[in-house]
Amino acid sequence: MQETPLIQRVVAILWPSFLVGGAATALFFTAFDPVHLFEGTALAGISRLGGYTLGFFAFWLLGVLSSGLTCYFQQPCDRVGGNGRPGRLRREGRDDQDLRKVV
Repeated sequence: MQETPLIQRVVAILWPSFLVGGAATALFFTAFDPVHLFEGTALAGISRLGGYTLGFFAFWLLGVLSSGLTCYFQQPCDRVGGNGRPGRLRREGRDDQDLRKVV
């Protein structure tokens, strides 16, 4: 099986999370005004546009984390080892003592 190019994997994470970040920003700030959200905080002097920008990047970051974890956990178990190196498949018919010797 051929390995997926790095740029394709990066775009598969960033593009959907960008779209979700935009949609989440629109939905969230339809209900909440950024000026009122930041009252009483260190960001109290921020403009509406600045609030929208911070909100967009926060939602985009959440989308990146979600998409990245989805891509990571999508890998077959035999490709992900406990220490970051490729692991071995466990064979059926062996008991736990034999498995400890192999792994």
